[in-house]
Amino acid sequence: MPLFLLQFIRHYLLSLQFFTRIPVTGRLADWVGFSPAMLRASAGHFPGVGVLIGGMQALFTAGLLAGLPPTGSAPLVAAALGTALGVLLTGAFHEDGLADVADGLGGSADRDRALLIMKDSRVGAFGAIAVVLVLLCKVALLALLGDVSGPLLAAALFVAHVASRTWPLLSIRLLPHVGDAAGSKSKPLADQISALALFTGLLWCGLALALVVYVQAETAYIAIHVTDDGLLQALFNALLASGLAWAVMTRWFWRRLGGFTGDCLGATQQVCEVAFYLGLGLSL
Repeated sequence: MPLFLLQFIRHYLLSLQFFTRIPVTGRLADWVGFSPAMLRASAGHFPGVGVLIGGMQALFTAGLLAGLPPTGSAPLVAAALGTALGVLLTGAFHEDGLADVADGLGGSADRDRALLIMKDSRVGAFGAIAVVLVLLCKVALLALLGDVSGPLLAAALFVAHVASRTWPLLSIRLLPHVGDAAGSKSKPLADQISALALFTGLLWCGLALALVVYVQAETAYIAIHVTDDGLLQALFNALLASGLAWAVMTRWFWRRLGGFTGDCLGATQQVCEVAFYLGLGLSL
């Protein structure tokens, strides 16, 4: 097997170790190895993690929707249980970042004080409210999409998980890392992400989009009542909404913190995911 392909697989598996609860242990973990440089390179596979998590959640949710009685509440049940699966697969890694950011930036106008609050493992009122609202928005929007079409719901989950994990790579590229880098889990990401890692992330995202469009074109299966052109326009609008959410979050972090922390990346992923679902729903 070519060396570059072996490195690709090792970096991807390391990304799974860091960003999910999917077990990469034992001899496999020994083969993967670890170093700060490897973790930095594995950041480019963050969207690739979204391919796996989004794919598993999409299949699970679509299966539930197909198996549940065809009542008006079926999409809501499937969306709620599918969202729960996503949280379990990631260990609420990104939701935890969202809670810390909400507590820090909501709890203090002072930059240093906000960073100190974000390091506290306890969840405050702002953090709890933020996580609850985001989860409610996810479930409600996914149920709305499920009312239109079960396959459309699955496609939305798949692409949203990939796209929302692509935008944070741009944050790493554009903003400096701030806070206590020595004690941060994101310290290996504190240096600017390489052009190769950024290209890898964009490639993952492009392949995910291409796969959804190809399946729709070949099977006309994804979006009942939505033409191929309509689906393309809807996906574009969803990506645009997700990108606007990223821009707002990035500007907010720059103004309040002067950069990003690992928690900021998790919060960005969560907000961009919700924005994708909202943009897709409005387009339909």
